[in-house]
Amino acid sequence: MICGCPDPVHDQEAAHDLTRRRYPTDLTDAEWQLLTPLIPAPKPGGRPAIHDRRELINAMAYWLRAGCAWRLLPHDLPPWQTVYHYFRSWRQQGLWEQIHATLRVQERVRQGRRPTPSAAILDSQSVKTTERGGRTATTAPRRSMAASATCWSTPSG
Repeated sequence: MICGCPDPVHDQEAAHDLTRRRYPTDLTDAEWQLLTPLIPAPKPGGRPAIHDRRELINAMAYWLRAGCAWRLLPHDLPPWQTVYHYFRSWRQQGLWEQIHATLRVQERVRQGRRPTPSAAILDSQSVKTTERGGRTATTAPRRSMAASATCWSTPSG
């Protein structure tokens, strides 16, 4: 508290007992309460988990919002290799889709709506491909090396 004014950033840090400054992308306590049952606990046996699951999610949220390379995660978050490992393994397990589906259902129910949508809207622009259909190249085809002024060789011999 500074000057008698409540400080939500530091109050939240105290509640979570962070040893670092809070990033804007860090989960609030309410957000973490929603995610806690959806995040797998550390596997029993083997090495004990070093990093808190919440800190792993905070690091993933930072990476997602910053749009940076994994190696550029700040050093006060868990190591990028660890964060990437969990992100990738959870993606391969389909965990992110499960979390999204569960949270969507929870939010729809909270709003008094049916758990699953009953209709969808497709815009014709979003479903068009190309006139030929399928994928097309977006770059010009390569010219032969003989036609390039920067790539030439002299005959040997």
